[in-house]
Amino acid sequence: MTQATIDFDRLLKLRLIVARFGEMDLAKWWNTRGQLGRLGTAAIRRGFPRTHYFAQGRSVCAVAAHRCREIFDPPDSVTLWRLPETIEEEFEAKWEHWLDRANEWQPFFRRLENLQENDLKIALHAFDAVTNHESEMASRLRRSPGGHDVPLSEPFSGTDKDVALLALGFARGEPGQLVVPYARRGIA
Repeated sequence: MTQATIDFDRLLKLRLIVARFGEMDLAKWWNTRGQLGRLGTAAIRRGFPRTHYFAQGRSVCAVAAHRCREIFDPPDSVTLWRLPETIEEEFEAKWEHWLDRANEWQPFFRRLENLQENDLKIALHAFDAVTNHESEMASRLRRSPGGHDVPLSEPFSGTDKDVALLALGFARGEPGQLVVPYARRGIA
């Protein structure tokens, strides 16, 4: 695999939008209910006044990752929640940066709290998290015959496009019916 060219702010946004969309009060994919919504903010803000949004986000992303592994855990592959180790390490290293700039993220999280969209693709576009070209590419994605997964046609190459397609692939699911988009690991 070549050197990753991931915009980590965008990766965080993609993960958070999919995580919020999959909660029980929206798509019903994982067992959190409005934790990234106003209810979650009210519950968590008291203990984490400055960083509550990030605490909420980490929690729901962890639940989403776990639920996806329960549904479909392909070997030698990547998902939105489990990227190659070097990318995950860089992503983790960004948390302090984001926490130091928590105020800059407030408008994003406030919009996320109020998410009511029932179409993930539209929600991702509304947050400017995906491009029209990526959406067009994602429209060609199909569920596998078993119906639990959505394979990307190309191996993961560590680009923003790959990550966007992993997020957009969730749009092949339906309320209460989670599908897990994945890509095979690229050749090193």
